[in-house]
Amino acid sequence: MKTTIEVSDALFNAAKELAQSSQTTLRALIEDGLRRVLADSHAVKKPAFKLKDASIKGGSMLISNPRLWHEMEEDHAVARTTKWSA
Repeated sequence: MKTTIEVSDALFNAAKELAQSSQTTLRALIEDGLRRVLADSHAVKKPAFKLKDASIKGGSMLISNPRLWHEMEEDHAVARTTKWSA
């Protein structure tokens, strides 16, 4: 099948030089590139990293309103001073 595509002059010249140095045609080079892109798009990619579930089971929050973080900070500060003063 014949089709017309537009590529930048720099890309065309680089591809043409590569085809010549590889002793192949520009058509073969383009077809190979398209095959690689299509193969990569169908490959199942495994996530690079999956975070381990570190959730804990428990009851409700220790503070009445989760938006009142200063209550929790105060409790933590009291617990720290109690621990060190004992």
